[in-house]
Amino acid sequence: MCADREYEEKDGRAVEAPAYDVPQLTTTTERKLMAKIDWHILPVLCVLYLWAFLDRVNISNAVIFGLEQDLHITTGTKYNTALTIFFVPYIIFEIPSNVLLKKLKPHVWLSICMFGFGLCMWCQGLVTSWGGLMATRFFLGAFETGMFPGCFYLMGMWYKRSEAQKRFSFFFSSTTLAGAFGGLLASGIGEMDGMRGYRGWRWIFIIEGVITCVFAIVWFFCIPDFPEEVKWLNEEERTFIKAKLAADSGNSAHDIQIGPKDVVKVFKDYKVIIGGLMYFGLIVPAYGYAYFAPTIIKTYGYGNIMTQLYSIPPWAAAFGFSMVIAYLSDRLRHRFAFALVPILIAIAGFAILLNVHGKEHRAAQYGALFLVTSGCYSAMPVIVCWFAMNLGGHHRRSVGTAWQVGFGNIGGIIATFSFLQKDAPLYRPGYIICISFICLAGASCVAYLLAVWFENRKRDRQETVMHPSAAVEIDEREEALLGDLAPTYRYQY
Repeated sequence: MCADREYEEKDGRAVEAPAYDVPQLTTTTERKLMAKIDWHILPVLCVLYLWAFLDRVNISNAVIFGLEQDLHITTGTKYNTALTIFFVPYIIFEIPSNVLLKKLKPHVWLSICMFGFGLCMWCQGLVTSWGGLMATRFFLGAFETGMFPGCFYLMGMWYKRSEAQKRFSFFFSSTTLAGAFGGLLASGIGEMDGMRGYRGWRWIFIIEGVITCVFAIVWFFCIPDFPEEVKWLNEEERTFIKAKLAADSGNSAHDIQIGPKDVVKVFKDYKVIIGGLMYFGLIVPAYGYAYFAPTIIKTYGYGNIMTQLYSIPPWAAAFGFSMVIAYLSDRLRHRFAFALVPILIAIAGFAILLNVHGKEHRAAQYGALFLVTSGCYSAMPVIVCWFAMNLGGHHRRSVGTAWQVGFGNIGGIIATFSFLQKDAPLYRPGYIICISFICLAGASCVAYLLAVWFENRKRDRQETVMHPSAAVEIDEREEALLGDLAPTYRYQY
């Protein structure tokens, strides 16, 4: 749907757009207003999630500097279990976290969570046993649970569907920047090995944890709330944004409280289940790479510092590629192809890693890492944006995005046990698992495309055959609660 046009296209034919009156701006222009919104939202959320993702995966950098040896977890699967325990609270509390975010306001809830996981990271640098590592990883997952779905939910309430992808991808690219920045930071902090009696891996956790806590205090005053609540919009701008978004996706139902029955109703829509599967399939290879990339790169014969440095370029390439994909996706107002093509690129990367071995093929193996990161980390924001922006209203979007991310992160548990020490240096089981789950993501994308196409066609037919006098009147509250299930809503492909 378009907010700024009198007519929109449905399957190649022009039909009248929903009757929402979008007022004209008199004190500014739409371009300037969107730039103002971007400036208040994107840098703040990107920095927030950069530290969240960095604190989550920097354990992969710490391993290179002797964490396993110092904590006596070099044998068995204790290290993998420590990675897994993070996902238990992370998955369970996704939906409650999004409900709390709406009740407490984003700037309050997200800054509390940020300070909490920063403190956990600080403590992780002081642990002396596997049990201590398990405890800090558990609470790290509990505090980080609201970061990703909360930020996507918040962003989804600020932008039209045709505007969202490049913003979503830029935000999601915080993960690729965190990967690159984490490798660079770890290579520098690693030189502090032995300072004040602490090993280099401890300094990685301590320094990054302290920085996160400082940012959390400052970010309490910087994180934006919903359009209905922020003070940096004047009334004309606020009215314009609310009307513009309503024209695109319907009434947001911001004032309607979310109850248990509303949460249950969301899951009666089979498309919500498919949305979870799309993300679930990509989480396994994405976290498999994030947690084990330094370990894989080290098998190519590099030392500790060079391993950290060589981990940077694939992440940087993923950032650039994802932004190109996002720009084209928004420009063409299409999602499916821009999810499927990166998925195929990632499959090609893992296929090379699975079949090409030996030091004489080191360049090909290292090049395959670029395909893996560029493919996985470009497809994921498209899938999340496609699904989230097809959900209408606060309650369906808050529950739906939390479900997609929460269910999808079950794949993180699988990823942590995909690359075991006993499978080094070839890691064939890990690569096979990753390829299988990427294929699941691709199949789910096809299923979701067919589902929304069928639903749009069904509503078009009903609109065509229904006599105006036979139309069922829906009051504003009911339409707001229906969100994308309202008969006037059309899904984006």
